[in-house]
Amino acid sequence: MKPEETIDFPIRKVWSRISRIYNTEAAKYGGSMAVGQILLNIEPEGTPSTKLGPKMGMEARSLVRTLRTMEDEGLIKRIADKSDKRVVRIHLSAKGKALRTVSRNTVIQFNQAVQSRFTPEQMNNFRQVMSELDHILEHEQLF
Repeated sequence: MKPEETIDFPIRKVWSRISRIYNTEAAKYGGSMAVGQILLNIEPEGTPSTKLGPKMGMEARSLVRTLRTMEDEGLIKRIADKSDKRVVRIHLSAKGKALRTVSRNTVIQFNQAVQSRFTPEQMNNFRQVMSELDHILEHEQLF
């Protein structure tokens, strides 16, 4: 079987290119794709760090390291939850909010550029296939 005939090869190849594009853009602002993704997933009322990893499909170790770096750079702050002191919520600082806006605009610009090259039906089919693939990988034992 040729790599081009597999399911994972084109996904990996395209994701690598997308990642490179986002990282190149993020580097202009001193960030990375991972930092941008975290910024976009922090809710205005704060998000418990334990919810961020699963929400983004990120490993706990990578997330902890990235959050520590983001805190050192003044992008986020950790605040104990008012009702449950065991829970620590991640909040965006003013600097983090500004970088979140840049991240959001970059994602919107990328999506508009890509989606403009496909019909709505093609985009719908793509989303359906990716959703079903995600479901298979999440709920079925393949090996």
